[in-house]
Amino acid sequence: MRTNRTGRRVLSGNGNLVNGGSAINCPHGGRVSPPAAPSSAVRIDGRPVPTATDVFTVSGCRHTVDGVPQPCVSVRWTPDRDGVLIDGVPVLLHTTGAVCFSAALVPQGAPVVGHVASREVSSR
Repeated sequence: MRTNRTGRRVLSGNGNLVNGGSAINCPHGGRVSPPAAPSSAVRIDGRPVPTATDVFTVSGCRHTVDGVPQPCVSVRWTPDRDGVLIDGVPVLLHTTGAVCFSAALVPQGAPVVGHVASREVSSR
């Protein structure tokens, strides 16, 4: 933790916030979408900031195993509990661990997080 020039305590080196405008894909090219009704009322540039309790869905995954479709359908995040919290729940950073799962809850690999909000994360 450090203090910026305005005196606010700031977490540094942890990553950028994932928000409703972040580009996230499953490892097979499917599109990962944040929940339609996020659990947090916090917004960045008018877009909600999701937390670890939000369920992300995957669409358009074409993954197959031995010729049988086994697409990614959801993403589970495993954030660090010592990070930034909203209402006691960790926010998601582009560095937060995550795994995509099939409908049978078979792990399919980590999602690819592209564009994220480049914002300073404050603990104040």
